[in-house]
Amino acid sequence: MSPELVGGLGIALLLVLILLNVSVGLSLFLVGFLGVSLLTDWSVGLAQLGTAAFGTANAYSLSVIPLFILMGMFMSNTGLGQDLFKAVDKWLGHTRGGLAIATIGASSIFAAISGSTNATTATMARIAIPEMNNYRYKSSLSTAAVAAGGTLGILIPPSVILILYGALTQEPIGPLLIAGIIPGILLALVFMITINIQVRLKPDIAPRSLESAKFNEKIRSLGTIWPFMLIFMVSIGGIYLGIFTPTEAGGIGAIGAFLVTLITRKLTWEKLLSSLDDTIRLSVMIFLILIGASIFGRFLALSQIPMKLTSFVGSLDVSPFVVLALILFIYLILGMFMEGIAIMVLTLPIVYPLVTQLGFDGLWFGIILVMVINIGVLTPPLGLSVYIISGVVKDVPIQKIFRGVAPMVIVMIFFTILLIIFPEIVTYLPSLTRA
Repeated sequence: MSPELVGGLGIALLLVLILLNVSVGLSLFLVGFLGVSLLTDWSVGLAQLGTAAFGTANAYSLSVIPLFILMGMFMSNTGLGQDLFKAVDKWLGHTRGGLAIATIGASSIFAAISGSTNATTATMARIAIPEMNNYRYKSSLSTAAVAAGGTLGILIPPSVILILYGALTQEPIGPLLIAGIIPGILLALVFMITINIQVRLKPDIAPRSLESAKFNEKIRSLGTIWPFMLIFMVSIGGIYLGIFTPTEAGGIGAIGAFLVTLITRKLTWEKLLSSLDDTIRLSVMIFLILIGASIFGRFLALSQIPMKLTSFVGSLDVSPFVVLALILFIYLILGMFMEGIAIMVLTLPIVYPLVTQLGFDGLWFGIILVMVINIGVLTPPLGLSVYIISGVVKDVPIQKIFRGVAPMVIVMIFFTILLIIFPEIVTYLPSLTRA
């Protein structure tokens, strides 16, 4: 068999294994090992298992992953999310659809620490939806606010999936994290505006307007927000100013989160062990995926598929934006059926060289890719964020949640188009760090 045919069969096998719910890391290990062995020799395949594992685990740049995860776990497992929601509610709760808007605001701040869509969605679902139910918000609006707010978890830094993108593409992780700040803040504002418009058009979906909190109550509420803002400004601000490397920022953030939970007396022995356990489990899963992706990437390189595909597309007499639109459409379809990490490790070895060959900024493409993956977590049939909410709010039919998030999906599509038309929204802040 030709190398290209072996490569095509390997990609098909990997897709089948992932759809059969075999773990992504194990699928990449198996297909990569078999592919390298078939195209070279079994001894080369076996040697690749050792060199890929050592090279990935020994990479200094990847040490940022467990550190940022640990920081998020400290803040997530100690109940600070509930205090955060109450504080944001003091400032935004009196507006039209105020509790839903406060959910977006709280999700933005929480996402800036957790770096995870799943953690942000699950936390806000447990905190915000019961509160909105007390004020007779329609479940379509309350669940949509939580689902939309959760998508900010992989856009606003420190984003675990952006770190993973950097590891898979060799894009610098620091500028990648910085690149998500402006799009993340703007998307949160777009969500808030969308909710406000919905409530004005259909006042019955948020029937009660809360009284505005007194000014001194608002000021006191900032006491629960400062830990999030301080940790974010020190860790991400340090990267932006060039004071810290991403790994150093992750270490400072993790220590800062630990000290904050001690000072606020939120940390118990059980929560400490839970945070460490969750960090270890998630970090090991990500490193297994990265090791498997390294072996699978070697297999694809031997198959020559990425090089020949790049050469073929480069010879086409069409605009690069036409090719980009086709790539993003495929990502949108994949996002409806697969989890974001699986999509990235499956496609980036082929797509990333193609995108950069077309002249697009690899850092910019990372943010666009995250946006499209975000759309996928809200759309059927997979809609991971929707299923997380459904697991927390068992009395709301999942079809109703999907209908509720439809306006959010529409504005996310238009926002993605805006980022394509005006790439400076993404690249401006990173360009300052590169200067």
